[in-house]
Amino acid sequence: MPAAYSLDALKADVAKGAIDTVLVAFPDMQGRLIGKRFQAEFFLAGAMEETHGCDYLLADDIDMEPVPGYEAANWGRGYGDFVMKPDLGTLMKTTWLEGTALVLADVVDHHHEPVPHSPRAILKAQLARLEKLGLTANFASELEFYLFDEGFRSAWDKGYRNLLTAGYYIEDYNIFQTTKEEGVMRAVRKQLQASGIPVENSKGEWGPGQEEINVKYADALTMADRHVVMKNAIKEIAYLQDKAVTFMAKWDFGLAGSSSHVHMSLAKKGSNVFFDPKGELGMSTMMKHYVAGLLTYAHDVTYFLAPYINSYKRFQVGTFAPTKAIWSADNRTAGFRLCGAGTKGVRIECRIGGADLNPYLAFAGLLAAGLKGIEDKLELEPAFSGDAYVGKKLREVPKTLRDAIAALRRSKMLKEAMGEQVVSHYVHTAEWEQFEYDRRITDWELKRGFERS
Repeated sequence: MPAAYSLDALKADVAKGAIDTVLVAFPDMQGRLIGKRFQAEFFLAGAMEETHGCDYLLADDIDMEPVPGYEAANWGRGYGDFVMKPDLGTLMKTTWLEGTALVLADVVDHHHEPVPHSPRAILKAQLARLEKLGLTANFASELEFYLFDEGFRSAWDKGYRNLLTAGYYIEDYNIFQTTKEEGVMRAVRKQLQASGIPVENSKGEWGPGQEEINVKYADALTMADRHVVMKNAIKEIAYLQDKAVTFMAKWDFGLAGSSSHVHMSLAKKGSNVFFDPKGELGMSTMMKHYVAGLLTYAHDVTYFLAPYINSYKRFQVGTFAPTKAIWSADNRTAGFRLCGAGTKGVRIECRIGGADLNPYLAFAGLLAAGLKGIEDKLELEPAFSGDAYVGKKLREVPKTLRDAIAALRRSKMLKEAMGEQVVSHYVHTAEWEQFEYDRRITDWELKRGFERS
């Protein structure tokens, strides 16, 4: 897709003093933006070609501490540099920050070959598999979070306990309550739109102070890029108003969790190949194979949808978070929901992911599973009907990070799709998260997850 902001436009804005800072950032393993702020003139003079960063940045934990045991980056290898190569197709203004533009970078080695365990490279590899079939992928990720009537520093000083949410009662779709939150949410919508991310809407979610933001679907890479920029922007816009937000999947066990539902379809020359007007519910044979792959390998990819201990606290009966990895037609109790049945917009929604997921890894895992279903022509099981929370003998969503790690470690499908080294890298990441949790207390989990997820 074309850049929201061209290089020529940036040059003109720098010349007249409208832009003085360019952020060069890449998504790390947690889906956060990591990078540098460049004086705009220096960026145009050379940093637009490449800059460098320490390779521990893709071998650390959520606290940004170097983690021992990685093959790709360790003390024995000296924690050297990798290259951050700006993708000028992602160049955009960040209108919520004065005089600032942003460009996302690919992480490559000194020969400009992709660093295989970098999240953007992992997604690009699955999209290359699709391209060989003459296909593209359209994705949309809904994003939920909690908004607080106090700032990040105040939340830190209180140990993230007894925080004042922006609302104090259930506000799902409630216009009056969300009017009280418009100071932040209107700024989010306006600034994202002005920066080149097409916003559809925002709404109140179930929890008090819980919000949802939706932007227009796009090709999978563009959507993942939008997702990480949007998440960072929401944090910064809230911060600038002395408010705080969290994208933890379950920041309070007694309140609704925050999800990131992922809608997906495949296309050929712009047409949705999931649609067949003569097919059951408008589903093509290819779509049925794809969904069958999602179900067959749901356990394999769960870690990429739920990467932390906290993620699994969200999977509670009767909370609109799924507990069964099954599919159903427009049924929010199922892990996979058919949307747009019988129309050209037919698609499958994965409801398993939390707001703490890394979109590049989540999209890549879902594509790998779906592609395997297409390659092996897997048969789609019948749609479930009814309340999946009480359904018997149904495929469960893994209940713990330990279960998800075990499925990731033994996944032949993911090792073939992503490479054994990539899978091993993320198995180690997951095992370290479990190890750290086992030696700490729950308060530590809240403190480290609130701002960092």
